[in-house]
Amino acid sequence: MSGEAIVMYGTTWCGDCHRAKALLDDLGVGYEWVNIEEVEGASERMLELNGGIMRVPTLIFPDGSVLVEPTNDQLLARLREQVA
Repeated sequence: MSGEAIVMYGTTWCGDCHRAKALLDDLGVGYEWVNIEEVEGASERMLELNGGIMRVPTLIFPDGSVLVEPTNDQLLARLREQVA
């Protein structure tokens, strides 16, 4: 984890990943994008976070909480919690 930024594990072919990235980009929320197919050890970390099941996007927030395959509403709610 890189401290203050959200870390998002995902793939280039994942529609939910594109949607979550677009939402964060539109809101100006900083995040670290980790392509699990290109970054060594990233797929293993994502699997560890998800009990051995491939689920993307997987987002880790600065407080250590994890959000998996969120809808836009779920992601917005978590972002509001982070700034509250």
